[in-house]
Amino acid sequence: MNIVVCVKRVPDTAAEKKLDPSDHTLDRESGESILNPVDEYGVEEALRLREAHGGEVTVLTMGPAGAEKNAVRKALALGADRGVLVKDDGLAGSDALATAYVLALALAQMEFGLVILGSESTDARTSLVPQALAQLLGLPGITYVSKVEVDGSKVTVHREQEGGHWVIESELPAVISVVKGINEPRYATLKGIMSAKQKPLEVLSGEDAGLDPAEVGLSGSKTRILAAEARPPKQKGKLVKDEGHGHVELADFLQQNKFI
Repeated sequence: MNIVVCVKRVPDTAAEKKLDPSDHTLDRESGESILNPVDEYGVEEALRLREAHGGEVTVLTMGPAGAEKNAVRKALALGADRGVLVKDDGLAGSDALATAYVLALALAQMEFGLVILGSESTDARTSLVPQALAQLLGLPGITYVSKVEVDGSKVTVHREQEGGHWVIESELPAVISVVKGINEPRYATLKGIMSAKQKPLEVLSGEDAGLDPAEVGLSGSKTRILAAEARPPKQKGKLVKDEGHGHVELADFLQQNKFI
């Protein structure tokens, strides 16, 4: 079974994030970038399914040249077989729906039985791309997956719900998004890092992918940030010395600030 894992290059989780003041988009070149941590669980799940059922794991992403090193090559070092990067200057500023549109066009040119994504990216946390992608492809889409089993032409998953999970069965091909904790991602070995440099990587331009420039970028996105402000400095906390009435002062504080 051929599996495609969609991944994203994101700013280092521990790094300070900055917005471009001209359009309020995330400045992705102001600091270090990494493979989206939640996507590592998707890569690991794909590798485990390949080990159990055979086939090939392809990593797909969109973005500038840096996405090759920080996202695709990292996934290849973990064990994926090949990578595909959609690179076009017009993609900058694309929102979740525009991103799903680009990924769907690239996937339409590929053969796969299963598409796996992380449930969210650490820079946006919208969780919109997986289901939007499934709809654009006209395939079953199952989100927040915590367990995956493939049997022939069917996939059975556990979908997280409050207080438990649902067991859902779907025909393949399908699109699923996995949650953090579905597995324990492996570390890249020195051998894996070295071999990743030799693995095939296909770079598609916007024209190669067949995208309509009017559907991507800031101008083609359905959502846009109109204004942004810097987070105010942290206020000094109030220390309550309990002399028998501390609980009253605490309750008053919570009520005044509308916490209760």
